[in-house]
Amino acid sequence: MAESILARITLPEKARKGEVVAVRVIVRHPMERAVDAPGLRPVPRKILHTLRVTYAGAEVFRMEMSPGIAANPYVEFTTVAVESGAMVFEWQEDGGTVFRREARLEVA
Repeated sequence: MAESILARITLPEKARKGEVVAVRVIVRHPMERAVDAPGLRPVPRKILHTLRVTYAGAEVFRMEMSPGIAANPYVEFTTVAVESGAMVFEWQEDGGTVFRREARLEVA
């Protein structure tokens, strides 16, 4: 997995079982220009097109993005706290690269 992505993921420190929790994530991703200036050669575009989030073995959020989305997209969604564990965030980029980050949700 490539590492050229920075993500800030915000979850509550703790949640009660059954509580609806807000999940916030902003990702910084360098987008490529259409051509490189010195030789004016086409450069393959590198745009994030899918965000998928899984938690407790299930997909809890999916977003299909288009080139019109901001270069550094901010997303907020809610999910229900069911158990302590990792929330896995996966972004897919044109060309097949997948970026993965995890954040832990503690449920009491």
